[in-house]
Amino acid sequence: MLPKLRPFLCGALLAFAASLSTHAQSPAEAPEKTPAEEAQDYKFEKLVTSIAWKTDGSGTLGNVATLSIPSGYRFTGSAGTIQLMEGYGNLTSGSELGYISPLDMGWFAVFEFDECGYVKDDEKDKLDAGKILKQMQESQMEANKELAKRGMSTLQVLGWQTPPFYNPQTNNLEWAIRLRSSTGGESINYKTKLLGRRGVMDVVLVCGEEELPGVIADYQNLLENFAFKKEESYASFSKGDKIAEYGLTGLIVGGGLLVAAKTGLLAKFWKFIVVGVIAIGAFLKRIFVGKTKESI
Repeated sequence: MLPKLRPFLCGALLAFAASLSTHAQSPAEAPEKTPAEEAQDYKFEKLVTSIAWKTDGSGTLGNVATLSIPSGYRFTGSAGTIQLMEGYGNLTSGSELGYISPLDMGWFAVFEFDECGYVKDDEKDKLDAGKILKQMQESQMEANKELAKRGMSTLQVLGWQTPPFYNPQTNNLEWAIRLRSSTGGESINYKTKLLGRRGVMDVVLVCGEEELPGVIADYQNLLENFAFKKEESYASFSKGDKIAEYGLTGLIVGGGLLVAAKTGLLAKFWKFIVVGVIAIGAFLKRIFVGKTKESI
């Protein structure tokens, strides 16, 4: 059975506005919902109950990887993930492979595979956080020009919440940046790249800024349950396999990746559900649509 919808929905929407969240309120203090909010809640609850969930065993991430589902979590595959992202008001690329969250959906992680090829990790000892941050900030300035034209909120890259670091034992690349919206709010984009033989599994952790310290450990433990299929693992690389056009630094900045907030159901909130990252070369051609080198 689903929990009462108001805290459930606020958990799913990551407590974007304190006045909307009832997690810290008693039922008597919870604000009365408007008819429009009631209708939105009902629509979202119907969506969630219509999705095929798994709460144990293993979840399949396309034909490249699997994820064990710990007790207390729910998982859905590609179709359910796309439905949820659209329900949250986000544009989708069609290549989303999985969604996992605690049962109350207070935070979640989305998996998407980028078939970019084998990414060499020879830069593992040369990641220059200062230089990378500067490139991301410059890219965001360019992205903001297009966002402003579209009447969308612009974003400022404030700095690192967690500087990029690479684990050569697990072939995981992780980082988190702090972002500020032109409407005044701040958020954190926490990303993990899991390197495989034919590409990279892109994982985005979505949670409220205030929740991040308590969620990170659970999230990282969750990723320990991730595994590429044996023939898709980083160690299974064979001569003749496709090599990615960039290295570890390129995975973060993408030669000038643009961070852009998405529109839709949550446009009235200052935070965003998922940060889309668009390659400059593809920006004008297919912004927010189709498959990009960086997406959710």
